[in-house]
Amino acid sequence: MTVRILGISCFYHDSAASLLVDGEIFSAVQEERFTRIKNDDSFPIEAIKFILESNKLSLNEIDYVVFYEKPFLKFERLLETYLSFAPKGFKSFSKSMPLWIKEKLFMKKIIVNNLQELDKNFSEEKKLFFSEHHLSHAASAYFASNFNNAIVLTADGVGEWASTTVAIAEGNELEIIKEIKFPHSLGLLYSAFTYYTGFKVNGGEYKLMGLAPYGIPKFTKTIYDNLIDVKDDGSFNLNQKYFNYCTGLTMTNSKFADLFGYKNRDPNKESLNQFHMDIAASIQKVTEEIMLKIVKSLKKEFNKPNLCLAGGVALNCVANGKIYKEKIFENIYVQPAAGDAGGSLGAALAFWHLELKNKRNNLKNNVDFMKGSYLGPEFSDDHIRKELREFGAVFDTFTQDEIIEKTAKLLSEGKSCGWFQGRMEFGPRALGNRSILADPRSEETQKKLNLKIKYRESFRPFAPSVLADHVSDWFEFNDSSPYMLIVSDIKQEKKIEMNNEEKKLFGINKLNIKRSEVPSITHVDYSARIQTVTKENNNLYYKLIDKFNEFTGVPILVNTSFNIRGEPIVCSVKDAYRCFLTTELDFLVCGNQILERKKQFQ
Repeated sequence: MTVRILGISCFYHDSAASLLVDGEIFSAVQEERFTRIKNDDSFPIEAIKFILESNKLSLNEIDYVVFYEKPFLKFERLLETYLSFAPKGFKSFSKSMPLWIKEKLFMKKIIVNNLQELDKNFSEEKKLFFSEHHLSHAASAYFASNFNNAIVLTADGVGEWASTTVAIAEGNELEIIKEIKFPHSLGLLYSAFTYYTGFKVNGGEYKLMGLAPYGIPKFTKTIYDNLIDVKDDGSFNLNQKYFNYCTGLTMTNSKFADLFGYKNRDPNKESLNQFHMDIAASIQKVTEEIMLKIVKSLKKEFNKPNLCLAGGVALNCVANGKIYKEKIFENIYVQPAAGDAGGSLGAALAFWHLELKNKRNNLKNNVDFMKGSYLGPEFSDDHIRKELREFGAVFDTFTQDEIIEKTAKLLSEGKSCGWFQGRMEFGPRALGNRSILADPRSEETQKKLNLKIKYRESFRPFAPSVLADHVSDWFEFNDSSPYMLIVSDIKQEKKIEMNNEEKKLFGINKLNIKRSEVPSITHVDYSARIQTVTKENNNLYYKLIDKFNEFTGVPILVNTSFNIRGEPIVCSVKDAYRCFLTTELDFLVCGNQILERKKQFQ
């Protein structure tokens, strides 16, 4: 008998829904892609609608619905936190409690009410279950990997109580055996610096990571001496004297600012300067060092060959790159939707394996159980043409071979292209189906993409999509990185060394120096966040890069997500066309249709 499990995550950030059918992942998608609200935390009603419609299911054909965490445990943590810090934090307490008492304590009722909007006959009896937050994260990584045993490290802000957990996985079993509890959290420490430097918490952490190479980590000792006490095994305690997230409405307090001698940056009034770059470099270095300490200790203690990573901290691809480079483990797997969105998938996988006791079926032939993370909506060419005509778009239709040839030629001529193909990606990265593509050889690409197309900060780096069979020719890396979650250095012979004058430059002045044969994907520290592309995980995208290689001798494309700052990655044809019109993208390739920007305004 077929068993269908719907996993749900919501009400914090990055709401999502996932569908498992007999243990196989059929669909997984974030709510933000439909509502167009970045990091949407609302109940994923649109995501569930897509899952049901695309799989031709009614809600009553779903056998189990699994929520990704346990609200009562989270409420217990909030109450105990407020009591332990009392009378401090009454303002925060008085704001949050009515919401919890009115809504979140009755999560079962809220979930059922929302599902009954989709199907008034839906009954929760014997169908609705709750996982634990970190168990959901751990399951999303281990059960999606090809490993039959692993150490699973999950690190994020906080779940119910845990902020960092270690699980041991063998075959069909997974058990959390160690944890660090709130308020001690590596994720919250990183977010505190995100807040301090004027970026948005639960969204700006990528910016802080991208800013770090422009700075010097001169504040690491200050952080270790005052903010965090780290033990030999990597476990840690945070000094709550400097933080405000337990009892207040902000991440840090005035003591935090006094410690570094600089007030919190107001992004509306103050530009980034060298101080902010040095702060970013310092917290990034501390994060990398703690993660390395933890995994080295775990390897020594349990001596397993495989490591799985999940939780928001696992999206720190620079730290992942350091772990990879040290060769502590034979194999590393990072869940591509490592944040809370992936909790929806992990909740379903945990239920299938741990509650229903089903054996794993994804260990044969090294098949990618995540299906390249291409788990969202896709649109037929007929649908694409119909929609484009309705918008009054001007386009030409070609065969797929012609699309590959023409797009590769345009890219080789320095044109930027929106690339809208196949199923949308699950997780924060565009992996070649909802991407903006460009020529990595151009010195102007980074500036043009950031300022005229993405409308974001000029320092933000871009990632390379590289043919897997050529990756070691261009990078100090010879492995698989299909999800753009590992950073590695450019190959020595591809680098262009800086002269003495260039070496003296500081901060953002480093940005415009040509550092390699592919300058637009080479960050200021000679690193790149790699996506390896194979025929198996995305044949169309592979063909495009291969054709570009024929034209240029470079098997790499610049790949950034198809969106502008503040908006989610595009989902539909309408989203793609709208984004195309509101940016300075040269071309949009939508299925087998090519749209030229200037023709849309004639």
